[in-house]
Amino acid sequence: MQANHTIAFAAVFGAALLLASPMGLSASPLQTSHAAAQVEDAFTPVVVRPLGQRHIVVAGTDNQYHVVYELELTNTKAAPATLQRIDVLAADAGSRVVQSYAAKDLLAGLRTLQPVPADDALIAPNASRLFYVELAFPDAATIPIALMHRMVLLGSANPGLHTSATPLQYTVARVELSRVPLPVIESPLRGDGWVAANGCCNSDIVHRGSTQSVNGSLFNSQRYAIDWMRLDQHGQLVHGDPSDVHNYPDYDAKVYAVADATVIETLDELDDNIPGKLPDPTTLTLRTVDGNHAILDIGRGLYAFYAHLKKGSVAVHVGDRIKAGMVIGNLGNSGNTSAPHLHFHLMDGPSSLGSEGVPYVIDQFTMSGQVDIKAFEKSEDLSGHWGTPLAQPLMQKARFPLNLNVVKFSAP
Repeated sequence: MQANHTIAFAAVFGAALLLASPMGLSASPLQTSHAAAQVEDAFTPVVVRPLGQRHIVVAGTDNQYHVVYELELTNTKAAPATLQRIDVLAADAGSRVVQSYAAKDLLAGLRTLQPVPADDALIAPNASRLFYVELAFPDAATIPIALMHRMVLLGSANPGLHTSATPLQYTVARVELSRVPLPVIESPLRGDGWVAANGCCNSDIVHRGSTQSVNGSLFNSQRYAIDWMRLDQHGQLVHGDPSDVHNYPDYDAKVYAVADATVIETLDELDDNIPGKLPDPTTLTLRTVDGNHAILDIGRGLYAFYAHLKKGSVAVHVGDRIKAGMVIGNLGNSGNTSAPHLHFHLMDGPSSLGSEGVPYVIDQFTMSGQVDIKAFEKSEDLSGHWGTPLAQPLMQKARFPLNLNVVKFSAP
């Protein structure tokens, strides 16, 4: 962090990259228009739109570069459309396939707009689906400038009302991969044994599946959210009676400001839930769904969000100007949660639901272990012993914790 604790930014690949104009260095507007006129129009019964405006690559603790985003797919014609394959292509390398989704992999990424898992790969006329893309690149040299999406499907071959579904293939939906520097923040917690539950990149699409219709648009503010939970010295997330919040090692832990900031929103009036089940959704509102919480304006159009805090613990107020490392409140179990944890994410707007989630890196932490992802996803509760220690803990600098990493946060 910088000496004054204002938020620092790190380039995605260690050095900022400059992108050439889409027209090139020597192309004229006339030449560009002429070239565009030679492109033949394609009939596309299923239209495809990426959610969000910026798609940024982030360096993870696995030494790979990750990008995740969502596509909104809408069948605009009369015949039902059946998706067969979606190929993610490197737009700057011909038709090089970066990732291909078919059969069970395709279905695993499909959601309705609610969003809940889709039953099949069929999109009814005038209906929409969401498709979740998750990519990892082994090194900077393999990251394309942009991505395109080749759709292979059965659908309407023309605009006629009685056209039957026929085999189609077309390439659409360009996604630019932004090279903007990533925000570098301090850790929101202190101490060891912290588990990045429901983190990126998560095959169950937990936080990424939290797309919401807010203020007239679809947003995914939780795209890079983490639910921080804590292991005790025996590797347990809970001991004794799991319905008692005090039996969770993370309960009542102090939560810290990740950068110098201005407090723009707080809530500190909701009781903890009894762990073990989620609250009745009909009792939740947009104001209370995240429980007791705080939103910090950390500058440069970015906001830090802390959710599910303990009632009476929120130590900041709207309008406060605070320093990195100051206590925000204490970890609790309020709002839409079934066990104590700190939900934390960064976003590009002040609304916890009506903004886009953005990636970031933490200035430094130690990766000390990993919870078995498959075992955790199959588990019906949090009981048992979790976490496999690394033979040699790894110091991480300017990295993003990935799903179920076990980390130690030291004071800056």
